[in-house]
Amino acid sequence: MEYRRTAVIKLDTPEGAEASLRETVEQFEHCANTASEWCWHGDDGYHVTSKAKAERALYDRLRDETDLTANLVQKGIRRAVEAVKSGVERIKRGENTSQPHFSADSAVYDKRSATFHRDHVSLSTVDGRVECDYIIPDNSETPPTKYVSDEDFEFRMAHLQYRDGDWYLHASMRKVEADEESSESESKHRTVLGVDLGVNNLAVASTGRFWSADEFNHWRREYEKRRASLQRCGSRHAHDNIESVGQKEYGRFEIYLHTVAKELVEEAVEKDCSHIVFEDLTHIRENIPEATWQHVWAFRRLYEYVEYKAEEHGVKAVEVDPRNTSKRCSTCGFTHDDNRNGESFECQQCGYENHADYNASKNIGLQYLRRRQNADDGGAPVDVRLNRGMLNVSGEYVPPASVEA
Repeated sequence: MEYRRTAVIKLDTPEGAEASLRETVEQFEHCANTASEWCWHGDDGYHVTSKAKAERALYDRLRDETDLTANLVQKGIRRAVEAVKSGVERIKRGENTSQPHFSADSAVYDKRSATFHRDHVSLSTVDGRVECDYIIPDNSETPPTKYVSDEDFEFRMAHLQYRDGDWYLHASMRKVEADEESSESESKHRTVLGVDLGVNNLAVASTGRFWSADEFNHWRREYEKRRASLQRCGSRHAHDNIESVGQKEYGRFEIYLHTVAKELVEEAVEKDCSHIVFEDLTHIRENIPEATWQHVWAFRRLYEYVEYKAEEHGVKAVEVDPRNTSKRCSTCGFTHDDNRNGESFECQQCGYENHADYNASKNIGLQYLRRRQNADDGGAPVDVRLNRGMLNVSGEYVPPASVEA
């Protein structure tokens, strides 16, 4: 089993190192913006999304123009290629976008340009190596100390960032554990928590717990107004402010999504669930046409956060085909377009009534049950956890007394 964490570590920079670090991130930014310009316009009329092609065209030039090591130049080019690739994907989806521009004080380090220790890091700069001590809490159970002090967590790479007068290392860490019981647990009874995602309610669990999207939608609209106002200005200062607004937007959203993910996992653990089941997000815009690109981003981010937070508790996050989960009755299975009307669900066959998102969350859990029933191993018994009792694969309600017995 693999665990991935990001440890945000404040750095104690030695005297005289400030200028070297600043010049390093500025030159890294130059590499990224030069590569972004070249990749976005291309040399043949097309956007370039090949890292190898971009490096062949730009590496020698950027090595001459900067004092960076070879590895940092390559990282700057690759950062730009990834951003251009994301822009191309947005264009394919019919979304508005523009050439990526980098203005944040940051640089990307891996094990060739940085040496990671448990109490300090050695960073490559334009003036040679700089060693910075970590400033972390004493409590070994508090992140980032929890991960940095654990020898089983391996440093993979890191983003060096300058923020509010201080330097931080956003270190990506990985821990791999042998899952000796994995094959045995696959044949055990499963209890799943179904989760429906939406625009008005960001997440609804099959236990009847709702996470409203009111706060998310409020700030999404506020940031859109700010961006629109800045775009009308058209100045370079306004352009830089747009990026700043975007960083604040994502920062606020990610804090909120981390909270929702944590509470979803807690709900699953409290209800003794082995799996948290989401709808497959591949065609989410077709399933939820009113979702904006921010909603789609939030859904994907939420799944990622739940996935890695759940691992710590031995719970798995999985996805299922979402077809008809909003139209099917979770009680009798009757599927019809008229069953759902906005946030209200009323089955046209059996008369079952409830909140539409709650009905969908139960169906998402039931979808996993049906998939397991058709598995090659015959499928282990699976139930969907409700607020009180459970649902089995036939949609039959099992009351709490029967569950506890």
